[in-house]
Amino acid sequence: MAAMKILTSTGLFLAFCALGLLAMAICTDYWYETDARRHRERCKNYANKRNDPGYIYISNHNLPLQMPPKSLERKSRGPDAAAALVRAKRHFLAAASAMESHCSRQFNSTISGLWRKCHREGFDLETEDLIYKGIIQRCTPVKYHYSSSILPRNLPVNITKTIRQDEWHALHLRRMTAGFVGMAVSIILFGWIIGVLGCCQQHDLMQYVAGLLFLMGGTCCIISLCTCVAGINFELSRYPRYMYGLPEDISHGYGWSMFCAWGGLGLTLLAGFLCTLAPSLSTPARTTTHKPRQENGTV
Repeated sequence: MAAMKILTSTGLFLAFCALGLLAMAICTDYWYETDARRHRERCKNYANKRNDPGYIYISNHNLPLQMPPKSLERKSRGPDAAAALVRAKRHFLAAASAMESHCSRQFNSTISGLWRKCHREGFDLETEDLIYKGIIQRCTPVKYHYSSSILPRNLPVNITKTIRQDEWHALHLRRMTAGFVGMAVSIILFGWIIGVLGCCQQHDLMQYVAGLLFLMGGTCCIISLCTCVAGINFELSRYPRYMYGLPEDISHGYGWSMFCAWGGLGLTLLAGFLCTLAPSLSTPARTTTHKPRQENGTV
C-alpha cells in the first residue's frame, strides 16, 4: 500500500510539472529562432565593395561583375589564355549573381511560436530603429486561416498554383500542431484531477484511468511536436527556393520553448507509466470465512 501511494503521488507530481512545461511552451514564442546578423553584415560588406572601381555594374541585368585579378592574367599566357580568362570571368559572375540574389531579400533575426512571430530584440539595429519609430511592429500574429493576400504577385500561373497548394499544406500543419497540443493539455489536466480524486478516496480504478489519460495526452503531444517539426522543415523546403529558403549563412534552430514541450512530453509519459503501475502493487483485502459451529454432534 505504501509503494502504491508513493508511485501515485510521484506520477501526479510529474504530471503537474508536465502541465507547467507545456503551458510555458504554449505561452512563449521561442519554438523556432533565426539569427541573420552574419548574413546582413556580409551583404553590407558586399554593397560597400560593389562601389569599388574594380566592379562593373550592369543595370539592365542587375548583375555585378568584378575584374579578374592581375595574377591570373599574368599566368594565363599561351594558347589557352582566352579560355582561362573566360572561365575566371564566369566564376566571378556566378559568385556575384548568387550574392546579389541572396542580398535582394531582407532577412531578419526572428523568433516564432504558436501564436506570434517576432523580431529578436537587440539583433538588428536598423530594425530596432524602425520598431521604435512605429513603422513596423515587433510581433505579427501567426495566421490559422487562409488568405490570398499573402500570395506574391506577378508570378507565372503554375508557380502561383504551387504556392497556393503549399500554403494550404503549411496551414494544415500549423492547425494540427496547435490543436493537438491543446488536446494534450486538456487530457493531462483531466487525468490529473481524476488521479487526485482517486488518491484521496484510495480508488485503484480511478488511478489507473488517470494513468491511461496521461499516456493519451502524451500521444497527442507527440503528434503535435512531430507536426511542428514537419511544418518547419516544409516551410524551409517550399518552392520556389529563392522566396522561402534560407541562405547558408543564416543560423536557425529550435528554441527553449520547443525543449520545454519535449520535456513535458517525457514527464507525461513517465507519469502515465507510474500511475498505471501503482494499482498493481495494491494488496487485495483478505476475506475471512467463519465455519459453522458444531452443535449436538451435527455439522
